[in-house]
Amino acid sequence: MEKQAIIDRFVSYITIDTESDPASETTPSTDKQWNLARKLHQELIDMGMKDVSIDENAYVMATLPTNVDFEVPTIGFISHFDSTPDFTGKNIKPQIIEKYDGRDIPLKGSDLVLSPDYFDDLKQYKGQTIITTDGTTLLAADDKAGITEIMTAMKHLIDHPEIKHGVIKVGFTPDEEIGRGAHKFDVAKFGADWAYTMDGSQIGELEYENFNAAGAVVTFTGKIVHPGYAKGKMINSMYIASEFIDSLPRLETPEHTEGYQGFFHLHNMKGAVEKTELHYIIRDHDKDHFEARKNVMHKLAADMNAQYEREAVTIEIKDQYFNMREKVEPVMHIVDIAEQAMKDLDIEPIIKPIRGGTDGSQLSYMGLPCPNIFAGGHNFHGPYEYVPVESMIAASKVIVRIAKLVAKKKK
Repeated sequence: MEKQAIIDRFVSYITIDTESDPASETTPSTDKQWNLARKLHQELIDMGMKDVSIDENAYVMATLPTNVDFEVPTIGFISHFDSTPDFTGKNIKPQIIEKYDGRDIPLKGSDLVLSPDYFDDLKQYKGQTIITTDGTTLLAADDKAGITEIMTAMKHLIDHPEIKHGVIKVGFTPDEEIGRGAHKFDVAKFGADWAYTMDGSQIGELEYENFNAAGAVVTFTGKIVHPGYAKGKMINSMYIASEFIDSLPRLETPEHTEGYQGFFHLHNMKGAVEKTELHYIIRDHDKDHFEARKNVMHKLAADMNAQYEREAVTIEIKDQYFNMREKVEPVMHIVDIAEQAMKDLDIEPIIKPIRGGTDGSQLSYMGLPCPNIFAGGHNFHGPYEYVPVESMIAASKVIVRIAKLVAKKKK
C-alpha cells in the first residue's frame, strides 16, 4: 500500500466540497455531494469491482467477488462522503507535514496553530506524515479518510489475488453528518451478513456502543406589551426559557461529561419577548437513563405550565437513533474478528463507546450489524482537524486482514 498513492487519493477526495445541509429535504441534501459520488462510482468500475451502482439518492455500492471455493460470510465496509456543515469544507488546501517533529504546526492560511500542548494526541505521531488543514477549512477526514482506506484495500485485494477472501461489499453514503446517512440505505440490496463503518478516530479505535439520541424543541410563549405600560401585563418568554435552562442539571452537559455519561445539550436558541425557542439534543448510552432524561424535560415543562397557570411551555421530543450494542452483542464474533485483525497487525485495540452516532447505529437496527473501526482522523468538524497517513495505511491493512480472517470461516 504505497504511501504517496494513499495521499494522492485522499487529497483528490477532500478537495471536492461535499458539505451537507440539515435544512434541505432532498437526498442528498446538497447537489455538490453528487460530484464525489459519481467520482467514486467511476473509480470502482475502473479498478475492477463488480455490480457497481449509484442510485437516485447518490448511494454508491459495489461488490468484490469471492476467490475461495467454499461459502463464507459476506461482509461489508461503509463510509460517508458528505462533510459536516459545522465548518466550511470549501476550497480545502491541505498541508502535508513529512516526518512530524513533535512541535507546533502553523496552519499557514490563518493565524491558528495546531499544538501538541493543547492537542496532546499529536505527540503519538512524531516522525509520521501528518495532513492538516491550512486553518481556513476543515479537512474532511471525517469521513474521506474512511473512503480512502476502503478504496485502497479493495485495490490491494484486486491487485493481489493470492490473498483469499469471500464476497466483500462496499457502500458510500450521503448525509451522515446530518443524521440521515442510513435513512435510504438499501440493506437488502447491499446483501452483507454484517459490515463495518470506517468512521472512527485515532488508530486502534473499535466501537460497538453509541449514544441513544433524541432532539428536543422547547417553545416558550409570552405576551408583548409596550414596556412603559407593561406592569402586570407583559410576560417575557426569554425569562421563562432561562428558568427552564437553569432547572436542568448544569453538570450534565457535554463540557462536563465523558465516557458513558449522558447529557442535555442546548445547541441553539432564538428568542424575543413573545416567543423563545430552545433546541436541545439528549444523549445517553443507557436506555433507561435515556428515557429518564426525556421524562425530566417533559415534567419540567408540565411543572412550569402549572406555575404559570397556562400553556407557557410546549415541548416536542423526537428520537434520532439508538445504541447499536443491543444489536451487536448477539453477534459479538464480528467485533472479535476486527479486534483480532488489529492484534495481528500489532495495533492495540481501543474498545470504547462512541460519544455520538454513526451510520452503523441505524444500520444495526435495519438488520445490518455494523461496528465502527478507526479511520485515523482527529479534531473533526473544525480547522484543527488532521490525519496521520500511517493511520490510513493501518486502517487499510485492517480491512484486508478482516477479509482474510473471514475467508477462513465456512458458513
